[in-house]
Amino acid sequence: MLTAVIALTALALIFGLLLGFAAVRFKVEGDPLAEKIDALLPQTQCGQCGFPGCRPYAEAMARGEADINRCPPGGETTIIALADLLGREPIPLDAEVGEEKPKMVAIIDEATCIGCTLCIQACPVDAILGAAKQMHTIIEAECTGCELCLEPCPVDCIDMIQIPEKVLHWKWPYPQPPTETRPG
Repeated sequence: MLTAVIALTALALIFGLLLGFAAVRFKVEGDPLAEKIDALLPQTQCGQCGFPGCRPYAEAMARGEADINRCPPGGETTIIALADLLGREPIPLDAEVGEEKPKMVAIIDEATCIGCTLCIQACPVDAILGAAKQMHTIIEAECTGCELCLEPCPVDCIDMIQIPEKVLHWKWPYPQPPTETRPG
């Protein structure tokens, strides 16, 4: 019995050391610029920019393959922040991807919901709770307002409502770069 415990402990130690070595030796470094860009994006994972989420969009911008004006949820504030980070001039939001909207959250009319789970499958941030043939509900704190749950709903029981502006979640817009003026 003692021999088996010692053998298993030795194997665990050997495998632990091998995994530790592999983690250090084969570590993949991320792109620091893509990380900074991703931190500025709103993390709605809505796909309105033409990419499957905020991270792929950030990586495309870091590689120079995407422009800074393709994020409707981020709007002008995000465009200015990205322009500042990347040393570019801010440009207006690309009308092809949509328009800037106020912050929204999905609400399900629970009396109408048939429990089809199509909205759950469409939600990129897992903000919808429910089971098949059971009522669904939205975790409002997790909902990013991406509107991806609206289209698949066969009974139109999901509505988007504007989040009221409150002091607790209000943010200052990204500051404009200072303009140089010469004393006259």
